Amino acid sequence: MPLLSDLPSNINRKKLTKALIRLGFSISKKGGKGSHFKATHNRTQKSVTIPSKLNKHVLYYVLKEVEKYGNLTWEEIKKEL
Repeated sequence: MPLLSDLPSNINRKKLTKALIRLGFSISKKGGKGSHFKATHNRTQKSVTIPSKLNKHVLYYVLKEVEKYGNLTWEEIKKEL
């Protein structure tokens, strides 16, 4: 994972969910709690909760979980964002 200062600041939930779909995740708007979405990796069946508001700290945590559950590298994730 990159440093917190290296994360892009213009990522919103819509852009992130589109990138996750391209990376092999399925998005469920009903699986989350309240305004949260649930992203489940199709191969591993592990899920990540995506909140409606993404600041850099939350984005770092979500991307760290995506990297771990999807067996992806930061370079692969960054290319899709």
